[in-house]
Amino acid sequence: MNFRTLDLNLLRVFDTVMAEGSLTRAAQVLAMTQPAVSHAIKRLHDAIGEALFERTAHGMKPTARAQALWPQVRSALAGLQQTLAPSAFNPEQDAVNLRLAMADATAALLLPPLVTAIEEQRALANLRVLPLTTRDPRMLLEQGECDLAVGYFPEAIAHVDAQGADASLRHQRLSQTRYVCVMRRGHPLAEPGALDLDAYCQARHLLVSFSGRPHGFVDQALAGLGRQRRIVLTVNQFFTGGRVVSQSDLLTVLPLSFIGATGFEKALVTCELPFELGRVHVEMLWHLRRDNDPAHRWLRGLIERTPASDGRSSG
Repeated sequence: MNFRTLDLNLLRVFDTVMAEGSLTRAAQVLAMTQPAVSHAIKRLHDAIGEALFERTAHGMKPTARAQALWPQVRSALAGLQQTLAPSAFNPEQDAVNLRLAMADATAALLLPPLVTAIEEQRALANLRVLPLTTRDPRMLLEQGECDLAVGYFPEAIAHVDAQGADASLRHQRLSQTRYVCVMRRGHPLAEPGALDLDAYCQARHLLVSFSGRPHGFVDQALAGLGRQRRIVLTVNQFFTGGRVVSQSDLLTVLPLSFIGATGFEKALVTCELPFELGRVHVEMLWHLRRDNDPAHRWLRGLIERTPASDGRSSG
């Protein structure tokens, strides 16, 4: 490839196609026709001497060469943008639509102060919150179905950290809390010393599971002790779980800082679990393609500064 004759506009088209994961969406972002985008990608193919995308039944799939090239291209373009237009995003003047994926409890805690912050800045940002149906939102972010995921994602975070600088995702910790056993006020097991391991396993339980799977972190921990519990009901919302537990003898396990988000805090009591569970780390997770996006950086900064994200919910 002769770099001197390379049209640098082709790199911008390449970056946008990679970021959007679609020729059609890239064309909309670039204000170009889809054939023009396709032609630009073909020119870049010819200049580099190898294909960067392959056609599949699900659209254009980046090749290994494209995946390796993209971080460097994105970093270079971001550097140019910061140099030539350091104030590229003005929240009072620039309208932006951003999609967040989070569970109901996370949304209940985070959104009120976040909306207040947006209103105080008179920002033209429009947020759309998508339901979170998994503890691993990597696929949502990879496929461009959401711009930012907020929650407890231990498997995804471990994977990102293991990949290091080669990871396609980025993350930032917002706060931490711990798991506690939750039951209605007046429950027999709420008495001091009543909730030992035997009593816990003999009780009936409710599981909050975003995916609907009939087991969770608690069941993994119990299996390690050679024990198990009976799960009578599985729900996918903290609000539903709190309401059911407040009106029954079922036990559930929730992050301590999330209990207020159920709406039934006054009807519930908490007890320490009779076995060890790891801490709950609430994180922001996003794709590399959004890392240097000015509007996305603004939103991440706003979330980081909200009261629900400052660590005061450590429990």
